[in-house]
Amino acid sequence: MEITLDLLLASRDRRVAMQQKLRETYPNLTLVCLTVIMPGNVKRNLSSLITANAATTSLINRFDGKITDIKINDLPTGYELYMVTSLSRNDAKALACDIEDTHPLGRLFDIDVFDANGIPIKRESVGYAPRKCLLCDNESRYCMRNRSHTPQQLMEKINSMIEAYVQQL
Repeated sequence: MEITLDLLLASRDRRVAMQQKLRETYPNLTLVCLTVIMPGNVKRNLSSLITANAATTSLINRFDGKITDIKINDLPTGYELYMVTSLSRNDAKALACDIEDTHPLGRLFDIDVFDANGIPIKRESVGYAPRKCLLCDNESRYCMRNRSHTPQQLMEKINSMIEAYVQQL
């Protein structure tokens, strides 16, 4: 299913509302939110499902014993996981960065940890470098903003990463 900009924006609004609800429900705990990085107009496909499963498994294993609540939404606009943990925000962010940096598909995981006001904690605040582009050595923000690479180039790289991961299973 192709996703329109309106559907994507509505999904983002629902995600923010869910994050707010969970922060209100668990005011003294840490909220972690996972989405899958999938460029283009199709957000839910076999590649995104393989990536989402790998990310979910990694998060549950690495946060083992520290998870208070977990909610999963598998939507046409993409996979979403919300996890409430007893870890401090900085410890949770450091663990999330480690997962993103070390898992074979971690570059396709977008794991956000939020401060008390709902603002995502930056990687740099816990000693991690900004994320690099999938295709070059620039920061991913730079390439996204400047549209340095075509969606086809990105999807070819993503598909090769997922194929290599699946072959290792």
